[in-house]
Amino acid sequence: MKPVPLLLATFNPGKARELAAMLTAAGRTFVTLAEAGISRPYDETGATYDDNARGKAEEYARLARLTAIADDSGLEVDALAGAPGPLSARYGGLDLDDAGRCARLLDELGSVPEEKRTARYVAVVAIARPDGEARLFRGECEGRIAAAPQGSGGFGYDPVFFYPPDGVTFGRMSASRKQEVSHRGAAFARLAEFLATEEGRRFIAKAPGERN
Repeated sequence: MKPVPLLLATFNPGKARELAAMLTAAGRTFVTLAEAGISRPYDETGATYDDNARGKAEEYARLARLTAIADDSGLEVDALAGAPGPLSARYGGLDLDDAGRCARLLDELGSVPEEKRTARYVAVVAIARPDGEARLFRGECEGRIAAAPQGSGGFGYDPVFFYPPDGVTFGRMSASRKQEVSHRGAAFARLAEFLATEEGRRFIAKAPGERN
């Protein structure tokens, strides 16, 4: 019997690349939302990362009849009382792109000194079956906000998220290194550990309506 594929439940191309690489490294096969015939975005109205990640995974699992993996993530800046947080993707309005949101963030911080520009990336990865059962896994990565964008790699706030242990922003970090240290990498590592357990194998095997 062929391994049961997991649904990669995101329309964000940056997240899709990272999650696909992680699933491949974990030896899992997957299908995309487009391959599953799904084109309707999920409306992220939850107040927390947990709400949004679980909501997306459950919705797309139900529509595709496949066990789905989704995540919600955000940037929490201490000088902004934890903003933008779960609203990171909509920070400054839906008309802004990644570069625009980074510029808005830097403008909000203004002349805040380096030692007070502490921040963290947070990610919650959810895996949900078509019957609605779900598990959540959280990861965080501590850093600070750079004075100006550095590098063009990654996506979102990566060009302004400075990672002190490596002395570079995520925008200048290799994809493989980012996977090792990032918030999403940490959350996914916990998911991978779960999938390797007997409970995790049963979780996928029992998912009703999945394609073999």
